[in-house]
Amino acid sequence: MKKDMTELPADVQAQIRALEALPDDQIDTTDAPEILDWSDARRGVFYRPVKQQITLRLDADIIAWFKAHARDGRGYQTDINGALREHIKRTTNSASQA
Repeated sequence: MKKDMTELPADVQAQIRALEALPDDQIDTTDAPEILDWSDARRGVFYRPVKQQITLRLDADIIAWFKAHARDGRGYQTDINGALREHIKRTTNSASQA
């Protein structure tokens, strides 16, 4: 068990340990059916990465492009962050494939 269970009642701890000992195919999950339709799912609702405020000098045309393509002129910084993250993924993937 990864987390400390000492705050849980003894009977709940015993149930958890019993489930841990079972193989996955023997655990009854019929009361929690698998969700097959994720069309209404939203990403990042609960997880928020830690942001760090910095001063960054970017070319004026880069800023203008992101502002022009942002929804209602808002969220352009988030779009820049996403573009940088995508660049890191591409760079990391191509470096690991080489």
